[in-house]
Amino acid sequence: MTKADLVNEVARETGVDKATIQGILDSAMSSIKKSIAEEEAVFLRGFGTFNFKVRKEKLARNISKNTSILVPEHKVVSFKPSPDFTKALQ
Repeated sequence: MTKADLVNEVARETGVDKATIQGILDSAMSSIKKSIAEEEAVFLRGFGTFNFKVRKEKLARNISKNTSILVPEHKVVSFKPSPDFTKALQ
C-alpha cells in the first residue's frame, strides 16, 4: 500500500476529502520523523512503537574482494508491533 492508497482508503472510510486526509497524514508523518530525529520513541497504542537506535561500529567483510571493511557507527529506526497488531496477523 502506498501513501496515496492510504489517503484514498481513509477518505473512502471516513467521507472526508482527500486533501484534508493528505494534510493530516503529512503532518502525522512529519511529527513522527521529528520525534525520532530527537531520539524520542513514538508509541502508537494498538499499532506499535518506533524507536531510535545507534548501531555500534563494526568490522565487516567484502566477500567479493576478500577484504575487511570498517562500518562506522550509524543511526537506525526500528519498529516493534504491538501485541494487538501481532495477534491480528495470525
